Amino acid sequence: MVPTYNNPWFYKQKPFESDDINQYVAFVYIITNKKNRRKYIGKKLFVSTNRVNRKNSKKKRVVRKESDWKKYYGSSKTLAMDLEKYGHENFNRTILHLCKTKAQATYLEAKEQFKRGCLESENFYNEWIYCRIQKSNII
Repeated sequence: MVPTYNNPWFYKQKPFESDDINQYVAFVYIITNKKNRRKYIGKKLFVSTNRVNRKNSKKKRVVRKESDWKKYYGSSKTLAMDLEKYGHENFNRTILHLCKTKAQATYLEAKEQFKRGCLESENFYNEWIYCRIQKSNII
């Protein structure tokens, strides 16, 4: 669902502009419901990558395009129901970290989720934490 009004992402208390993404791969975010203060922590890639078959070849080529990050509100079904119920204008979208690698985004997402105790509280939409990170990709 695409909102029909302007509800930008914020980073360091300022609206985040798309020309700022060139040096980053992804971001870690928190979405807050203004009505009930419930939150969701997640990550989103700025660019999606697909591998497609080349004509008359067994090799695949990589196609990169900007993801739907500008209109993205998370993957939680419960959050999606509340977005429908309360409307997009009743949610704040805040970028916590800009990440230069996918591994960094995965690590920081899990770190924020554990630090904030999102699985231990009904104040979060998060229902599970999934990550697989290699130390060499972080250091």
